[in-house]
Amino acid sequence: MKTRDEVLIHVRRDDDVLVLRRSEAKGGYWHPVAGGVEPGEDWHTAALRELQEETGLIAVELREIGAFEYDREPWEPDPGMHVTVRAFAVDAPVGWEPTLDGEHDGYRWCSLLEAESLIRFPEPRELLRKI
Repeated sequence: MKTRDEVLIHVRRDDDVLVLRRSEAKGGYWHPVAGGVEPGEDWHTAALRELQEETGLIAVELREIGAFEYDREPWEPDPGMHVTVRAFAVDAPVGWEPTLDGEHDGYRWCSLLEAESLIRFPEPRELLRKI
């Protein structure tokens, strides 16, 4: 069975959290910053890279807030692939706004409750309680 390591990063600014909208070509759903760990990277380095690539935020300090595993759904690329995810949280500076990459076509700053209602997958929603 193929496996993959991924990172997820919840970005907080004051009392709000950032959610990104995947472009229609990528599924059109809301989620936190996320991506794969590249060969030779550790989890922390991958999280910092994904954060910068997807939002433009350059961070140094991340807090690890949990981990989970899942098997990809039949509609996803590489269905059945086993994925291990480590999750982090980071605080964004007051007034900072993301610069989105081509994977995303929108973003929102919202309350934890609103973020829970927008984020598609259950594990990232549950991790919101730890930020």
